[in-house]
Amino acid sequence: MRVLAAMSGGVDSAVAAARAVEAGHEVVGVHLALSPTPGTLRTGSRGCCSKEDAGDARRAADVLGIPFYVWDFADRFKEDVIDDFVAAYAAGETPNPCLRCNEKIKFSALADRAVALGFDAVVTGHYARLEDGVLRRAVDADKDQSYVLAVLNAEQLKRAMFPVGDTPKPQIREEAAARGLAVANKPDSHDICFIPSGDTQAFLGAKIGIRPGAVIDADGTKLADHKGVHEFTIGQRKGLGLPGPAADGQPRYVTGIDADSGTVHVGSAKDLEVWTVLADRAIWTSGVTPTEPVECVAQVRAHGGTAPAVAEAVGDGLVVRLREPLTGVARGQAVVLYRPDEAGDEVLGSGTISGTERELHAYATEAVADATR
Repeated sequence: MRVLAAMSGGVDSAVAAARAVEAGHEVVGVHLALSPTPGTLRTGSRGCCSKEDAGDARRAADVLGIPFYVWDFADRFKEDVIDDFVAAYAAGETPNPCLRCNEKIKFSALADRAVALGFDAVVTGHYARLEDGVLRRAVDADKDQSYVLAVLNAEQLKRAMFPVGDTPKPQIREEAAARGLAVANKPDSHDICFIPSGDTQAFLGAKIGIRPGAVIDADGTKLADHKGVHEFTIGQRKGLGLPGPAADGQPRYVTGIDADSGTVHVGSAKDLEVWTVLADRAIWTSGVTPTEPVECVAQVRAHGGTAPAVAEAVGDGLVVRLREPLTGVARGQAVVLYRPDEAGDEVLGSGTISGTERELHAYATEAVADATR
């Protein structure tokens, strides 16, 4: 096939491109210029789309002997990822920008241009597996990125290739070194790629400004003032601006955020437990919306936060009833559904979390009864 390899300048995408070449595909490398300040220098493992990253990607392409281009997607990235990120936090949500980047940039804007230019697929260094159109977790559980790829629909998955998902990360570095790729020991990127300082609160504060409100406990007592709901997320324990723990000595957590009133609700760890997750923008990776409830395992954060569940398609959204409670479930994140078989690695679908319910429901009651028999 004729494939376009998205080369970030890191080791994973370089090896992915190398494997595509070795498999006999006609490969062209492309680096996406996403940063609004492309001259910015990289700081260790923070940042992306820097001059160093573009240079590293070009050198890797030279070693592989493939054509290489830089495509400017900075305006699209700002609109679809950065602006969406800021707006979500201003609304009291906790977005995952990697999800939006995959959905809107790498497998939409980039893939659309690739197809228009006659390419058959887009190759990336994501840690996930594709088998006959089925998206699965990566072999390396610590690096698995199936969660942030679960926003891709069936058509987008048909045009995707993830060559490194079947290999643990240490072996990818060894392979890069054996191939003579200078990025073999380059640090992995961490934090949010467009906030190289790592200070998310400062970044959001500069964009949103001061919007004061109150921190209140479960009985409505005001505990403190704050400068904006963008400084908080569900499940947060530190940085609440409170003088100490609750009267019973237990720590307090953020349990709710009301952006309209500027109110941040805090409570106990028990108050964080959620039994039902509501989501919109449902995507079923098979391309077929189920007409009956689906047994699944639900994951609500990129790493961790899973529980057996029953999911139902409701209009364009989802209702996910958990058989065990989850905590730290925040609006704006994704709920990703996996098949509940022994492997537990097949992605069924996803939705963007729009709300939660804490009441114990019938599905959970049945599960508890079964467990105590």
